[in-house]
Amino acid sequence: MSVLPLVFTSGWASGINAYAVVLLFGVFGATGLTDEVPESLQRTDVLVVVGVLFVCEAVADKIPYVDSIWDTAHTVIRPLSGAVVAALLAGQSGSLPEIAAGAVGGSTALMSHLVKAGTRMAVNTSPEPFSNIAVSTAEDLGVAGIITFAIFHPLAAAIVAGSLLLLGIVVIVFLAAKIRNFRRRKAERRARRRGAATWPD
Repeated sequence: MSVLPLVFTSGWASGINAYAVVLLFGVFGATGLTDEVPESLQRTDVLVVVGVLFVCEAVADKIPYVDSIWDTAHTVIRPLSGAVVAALLAGQSGSLPEIAAGAVGGSTALMSHLVKAGTRMAVNTSPEPFSNIAVSTAEDLGVAGIITFAIFHPLAAAIVAGSLLLLGIVVIVFLAAKIRNFRRRKAERRARRRGAATWPD
């Protein structure tokens, strides 16, 4: 079976949390749950490093505005990780050229990363921190669930990942329109107040 569905799903998940993807694949491969994972992702040193980075991301991703700074720093890292993981999966399978797999994984990771970063910027307009914690936890659980599902049902997981990506794009467009309207109304109110303050008695 073609590895393309697994490549697509891993790309989507890498755009959300690249370290979780590498960690999960490595653990699944090392424990023998799947033969699809290349040896390079199962190495102990790789698992230790991505495990530490995953903990760092899990903390930073739940703090308002720190999450947006973290996302900005990972604009290159997540798509690159998605491309590398995809190429490694393709190389292990032999059913898809590695360059093509890297392009699919990297571009999908970039799109899902942009959706994640945009959503977080919108969530950060909320004054309380609980929405960040809830969204971040949902993302972590979603990545864990979709990667686990992809190991056993790659095509179905790819359909879910594609649907989530499209839904995320729709949500971002909706939120961007809402934020633009809110800022426009706020600017209009300020302008009216300034006009009233300068109006002669």
